[in-house]
Amino acid sequence: MSVEFESIVAQIRAIKPRVEILLEEVPAPQKLAPFSLAMTADVLEDAATGRFVFLHDPDGQEGWSGKYRCVTFVRAAIESDVVTDDLFDEVAWSWLIDALSESGAEYHNISGTVTRTVSRSFAGLEDRSTDTDLEIRASWSPDSADLSLQIKGWLALVEKSSGLTPLPEGVSALSRKR
Repeated sequence: MSVEFESIVAQIRAIKPRVEILLEEVPAPQKLAPFSLAMTADVLEDAATGRFVFLHDPDGQEGWSGKYRCVTFVRAAIESDVVTDDLFDEVAWSWLIDALSESGAEYHNISGTVTRTVSRSFAGLEDRSTDTDLEIRASWSPDSADLSLQIKGWLALVEKSSGLTPLPEGVSALSRKR
């Protein structure tokens, strides 16, 4: 394993999310880069879920314009009146850009999609409510090997998407468990 990759992974593993978010390391894709790490974030009460994949190729990849790539996914329930609002896509994308900016993460070569879905159930499932969801998928190339800022930005996006109230730096939420 690369010493550089091990150092970055140590940074990522040291991040402690707020108490409402369960952050776990999961198996990473093996064929996209020589080195990879994947994390999932689940907000309590199923308010949102996300996945963060860090890819590292010491030789770099042309499509990344560098040695590193962050690939993310966030899904959250949204209000039914928002699912038909075409401007909501730009708002949701701005959540990602703002979260990265506010965390101090510097990056280039960003791309992604925002998807709004409506799911209705029929026949034997007709008693279920209509589900409306938001999905934000994005990837970007970090400008430095300090991935902690990228992860903090992604976690801020998960928080925003779930409806959690942002907390100022250094402030912790109280646990609901007793």
